Amino acid sequence: MKVAVMTDSTAYITPEEREKYNIHMVPLSVNFPDGSYREELDITTEEFYRKLADAKELPSTSQPSVGEMTKKLEALAEDYDAVISVHLSSGISGTYQTMVSTGDMVEGIDVYAYDSEISCMLQGFYVLEAAAMAQNGASAEAILARLDEIKKSARAYFMVDDLTNLQKGGRLSNAQAILGSLLQIKPILHFEDKLIVPFEKIRTKKKAISRILAMLEEEVDGGKELRVVFIHGNDRSYAEKLEADFKEKHSEIETSISYFGPVIGTHLGQGAVGVAWYKK
Repeated sequence: MKVAVMTDSTAYITPEEREKYNIHMVPLSVNFPDGSYREELDITTEEFYRKLADAKELPSTSQPSVGEMTKKLEALAEDYDAVISVHLSSGISGTYQTMVSTGDMVEGIDVYAYDSEISCMLQGFYVLEAAAMAQNGASAEAILARLDEIKKSARAYFMVDDLTNLQKGGRLSNAQAILGSLLQIKPILHFEDKLIVPFEKIRTKKKAISRILAMLEEEVDGGKELRVVFIHGNDRSYAEKLEADFKEKHSEIETSISYFGPVIGTHLGQGAVGVAWYKK
């Protein structure tokens, strides 16, 4: 069985990696008053943050259409027997469920939609592992089993400078956002039951980041062989410093830098910081 691997744009896998591992992608879009932009295709992350800074209102985001997904699956059906399509958490987007529905309608290919229950580069890690296995001839069942194994150890924590975007986008309740703003709290957020929820409420950015890194250290001290990513919201130098400081102590651990692109950046805002990892 020849297996294709696909994801959506919120995995933020670079074009070079997508080409190297033959990863297919369906884009989500960010919608400004002057038009709709498919992330990773029509607008760069840098362009997005510039437009966001000038925008009077928060842009909206939208998932790929059934038509886009159908066209992609029909094209894959010409060369593949099956496709594993890994998507951002179904708790914050309908992309996964739309792929499930679309997959049932397209003939000639077995479609395995997979809910990562997360987003950004931790979602990307699922995809990269799946793609490497597919290139080595693994079956769809074996790949899905590995993804379930990753999910057991996957962790992601992030901090935002301003909760307003999350509240306006419906990803955080009004009460949670208002309380955080009034107390000038920099909460650590994470995914729980597929939703973005507060993990701990901390007063300063420095303390919040220190707490996240302390949790990472606990995992390292537990003897786990990890793969770690430092994620930034338009501040790569800050993420690079976090990575460099961590590598000074743990040079043996595989690390990388990634970013919150347009769709996720719409909800988290500029200046967001995240750290994610899983057991290799």
